[in-house]
Amino acid sequence: MNRQYGSLLAPEITSRLAEDSILCLPIGSYEQHGPHLPLHTDTVIAEQFTTRLVDRYGDQHDVWALPSIPYGLSLEHAWSLGTISLRVGVLSALLDTVVAEYVRATPARRLLIVNGHGGNRGLLEAITYELQTTHQVRIGVVHPSSLSTVRIESTLPEVHAGMRETSVMLALAPTDVHLDRLPDSFAVNEAHRDEIKRLVLDRGTTWPWTSGDPRIATLGVTGGDPRLASAELGESIIASALDRCDTVLEQL
Repeated sequence: MNRQYGSLLAPEITSRLAEDSILCLPIGSYEQHGPHLPLHTDTVIAEQFTTRLVDRYGDQHDVWALPSIPYGLSLEHAWSLGTISLRVGVLSALLDTVVAEYVRATPARRLLIVNGHGGNRGLLEAITYELQTTHQVRIGVVHPSSLSTVRIESTLPEVHAGMRETSVMLALAPTDVHLDRLPDSFAVNEAHRDEIKRLVLDRGTTWPWTSGDPRIATLGVTGGDPRLASAELGESIIASALDRCDTVLEQL
């Protein structure tokens, strides 16, 4: 069965969708990902993960893939050419409008947001309360990279465009990965480790960090050497995240 929402015919909405159908909404970003990954990396991850989730669990849980929201909150990368960022109010209003429209236009009352960009996380965690209350939908958010149980041996914490994210892209969209664009002089600076932990990962303090900060990033990369990435590692990351989605969908 084709479970792409856009492939439905208008008269099929009430015959193919029901109250407990799960609509799966990918959300990503358009932002710099170093010299080797494309601007739409996070959107590709969200879309492709959604496709795999629907392929695996669609019939079991009546899951449908919605068209993606390609833009997110990316001001931490605004220093770089190519980055397109919404503002908090704009993305909040967009999500509220999109959810309201699906509630109006379909009988489905279950929504799973698949988030491909870490910078969207804070807003999504907050707005789900409002969306659920305002529109009377059951809602959850999955963050595929965080959902994965695979732990990798990386020189630095994997925040952005490093070994982990590059591996996922090698598995999902290998022709979009250009490791040859990394200059020969590129090297991971292990001195970044403490600053990454302090400015990005410390749960006790929040800072408006930027991937243009040479204290935590090299050429926009905050993480381990992308040249150590592999499609096999990426597939294992995706597979372990998908395994955990059965419980998530059951909860919805």
